Amino acid sequence: MTEKTTDHIERVDQEQALYLLRGAPISELMLRAHAAKKQWHPKDRVTFVYDTNPNYTNICTTGCRFCAFHCAKDTAGAYTLSSKELAERVRSAWDKGATTVLFQGGHNPDVTLADWLEYIRAIYALCPDIHIHPFSPPEIIFMAKQEGVSVREVLSVLRDAGISTLPGGGAEVLSDRVRTLLSPKKYTSAEWLDVMEQAHELGFRTTATLMFGHLETDEEIISHLLLLRALQDRTSGFNSFIPWSFKPGGSPLSEQIQEAAHPARYIRILAVARLVLDNVCHIQSSWFSESVAAGQLGLLAGADDFGGILVEENVLKQTGYQRRTTVETVLEIIRQAGFTPARRDSMYQVVETYGETD
Repeated sequence: MTEKTTDHIERVDQEQALYLLRGAPISELMLRAHAAKKQWHPKDRVTFVYDTNPNYTNICTTGCRFCAFHCAKDTAGAYTLSSKELAERVRSAWDKGATTVLFQGGHNPDVTLADWLEYIRAIYALCPDIHIHPFSPPEIIFMAKQEGVSVREVLSVLRDAGISTLPGGGAEVLSDRVRTLLSPKKYTSAEWLDVMEQAHELGFRTTATLMFGHLETDEEIISHLLLLRALQDRTSGFNSFIPWSFKPGGSPLSEQIQEAAHPARYIRILAVARLVLDNVCHIQSSWFSESVAAGQLGLLAGADDFGGILVEENVLKQTGYQRRTTVETVLEIIRQAGFTPARRDSMYQVVETYGETD
């Protein structure tokens, strides 16, 4: 992991973070966040990963209001992929250059832990060198309850199957007030954090996420960041932090929240995250979840990573939000923002740099 070049002197507290999010001039906020990033990453380098994100099922019993992807079992269009089908999708992405597969699904009572292991075996059989990055904390909790075992047992089985990283999905906002409004059947903030803490204790590296732009308050966003920072103090297990804005699309929540958050809000949250999460090495600015322009500005507001070049993605696609790009386009976007692009692996290790970085 990259280490800071200077020691951190004074942490941003809750009151300061709220001021930064609400009232600080955005130019000053961006400059401060960029300086904080330079402590972690002195070179003007921005990383990206070539990945794919197939979903093994869209059947889900949880029914989150922000999700346009899930289906009931008897709904037209509901599916659960076989291990062969999933592995073939991954192989197709591998043949196109993907090095990581992030796969997640709904809370499907018909999918067992044995099915998860078969998915993993089938992928490795066709793509032995690909990095598998599967299963968010809510999926792991759901599976533990379905199987009648502990979360730690599920995590241990996944670790023994060769999994070393987990995505940070399902965090949304770590406020039980918000979670009750968005997804009352889903698990609590404490449960999400507990899965991550246990995963870190077992040696997993994970990402941390935030979905904003719906029913949350400023205070809840800052509390979310402080909860992540406190867990990172204990475990050092988060590789990166990845925020994205809620996309109304065809989700049930779109009746109440009809427009996505303004890009300026995204930039503020990125910058504040870089300042508050002083113990997390990487902050991701996404061309995919936001826009190219917002993604580029994020690189000037504390972010050092540009996310993935997705071969396949389905969840945002269901909201009507779809983007496609190529490696060449991403290289150009990063260069236009004034940085040197570098391809990384799932552990954030640089495997190829496209130009000089000194």
